[in-house]
Amino acid sequence: MAKAVVSGAKVVNYIDGSWVSSQSEQFTSIINPADGTILGDVLLSKKEDVDLAVEAAKRAQEQWRLVPAPQRAEVLYRVGAIMKERKEELAQILTSEMGKVIDEARGEVQEGIDMAFYMAGEGRRLFGDTTPSELKNKFAMSIRAPIGIVGIITPWNFPIAIATWKSFPAIVAGNAVIWKPATETPLMAMELVKIFEEAGLPKGVMNLVVGEGSAVGTAMVEHPDIQVISFTGSNEVGRRIAESCGRLLKRVSLEMGGKNAVIVMDDADLDLAVEGILWSAFGTSGQRCTACSRVIVHEEVKQELEEKLLAEMKKLTLGNGLDPKVKVGPVINAASLERIHEYVQIGKKEGATLLAGGMIKNEEELASGHYYAPTLFTNVDPGMRIAQEEIFGPVTSIIPVKSFEEAIKVNNGVVYGLSSSIYTRDVNKVFAAQRDLDTGIVYVNAGTTGAEIHLPFGGSKGTGNGHRDSGVAALDVFTEWKSVYIDFSGKLQRAQIDME
Repeated sequence: MAKAVVSGAKVVNYIDGSWVSSQSEQFTSIINPADGTILGDVLLSKKEDVDLAVEAAKRAQEQWRLVPAPQRAEVLYRVGAIMKERKEELAQILTSEMGKVIDEARGEVQEGIDMAFYMAGEGRRLFGDTTPSELKNKFAMSIRAPIGIVGIITPWNFPIAIATWKSFPAIVAGNAVIWKPATETPLMAMELVKIFEEAGLPKGVMNLVVGEGSAVGTAMVEHPDIQVISFTGSNEVGRRIAESCGRLLKRVSLEMGGKNAVIVMDDADLDLAVEGILWSAFGTSGQRCTACSRVIVHEEVKQELEEKLLAEMKKLTLGNGLDPKVKVGPVINAASLERIHEYVQIGKKEGATLLAGGMIKNEEELASGHYYAPTLFTNVDPGMRIAQEEIFGPVTSIIPVKSFEEAIKVNNGVVYGLSSSIYTRDVNKVFAAQRDLDTGIVYVNAGTTGAEIHLPFGGSKGTGNGHRDSGVAALDVFTEWKSVYIDFSGKLQRAQIDME
């Protein structure tokens, strides 16, 4: 059995360039979900710690905003280079803390590296627009300006990638950051902050405040000097954040999950579809907001697809993700395990047919961890709860349809709109699907996961509130547009009134 690569760590806050504890001195354990071992302890901070971080960020941002953006970008280039040097070490820590298999952990770290270099490039762009003025001897343009203090709240399932999606564009744009990571995965947060420190980021530009959402997250949302909240997490918590931010006229960016589907048409390459479904449904043990939890299949190929899926699912090995032979790691904790199992019981009661899995795995060396068998339902009605609600575990449901049009309708018939996929050889269906699927991400002949950092990440409907992580679109969350008019006519010119 593979063993954890870290132990005995104590994660505290990083405020104004120093690692500091809290007056509360309360800690909770960081637990490896693969085997239950304690990796260390994380501080449970209070509102007062957020206040200290904000004061540090305010002081730092006044100077950081004046640093030319290409110079701000140099820090991100160094961050990316350090992450690249430490990639394997970071991946090992990530797997020990979060549970995903080592190949996925390496991929997540690489995503952070890519984001560092990509957003560093924006330091020489941060483009605005120039435009003709209505009046003579007058110049008009728009520029991006930093907002000020940014609060980011990140989840445990992608503890470094999502943090880079949010913090890197905020920093290169000239903001200072307060970061609350998930209490389940603070080790990755500590490692990333250490890298910022090594890369020479001025003190106070990045501040880490660890602890529970009810204390730290709430304090961040309510603090009047944090002008932006960028949150990834549950729909329930996101709605509460949106309500609070709306009351305070505070900008908020929300990414809140999905109920994603792979559509398999009757002309699809079924072997390729099976590969995509397996990776999308059971990678990260289904704990991705882009995970495939629905397979919408044309009735003509339903039975063949099921047979192929079942045959390949039998090859999936569960265990500690540090073992390179393991394909499916643990879920994050016991509460998640119970919630997943509860949804399986709901599916049975609703009349869905359980083809595989449907059980907590606790035999032999799995007994100390949190493992759920990869689970497949079939003959699922689109209105069933297991076809409507986000399960966030290794459970997927086969929904038969009679036509392409019905497949599109079923895909769109959920409250979420993050990711979708279609397998077909028909180019006409490909173009119709990318137009009609109401998700922020569409894949053709690929699964529902695999977003690249230079394109916007996010979705519609219950998935979010219209903002995007990643790509140039991420800069819109962390910058204000400023319109600038320069009149060199030497006289008063009244726009619209004095036009000739």
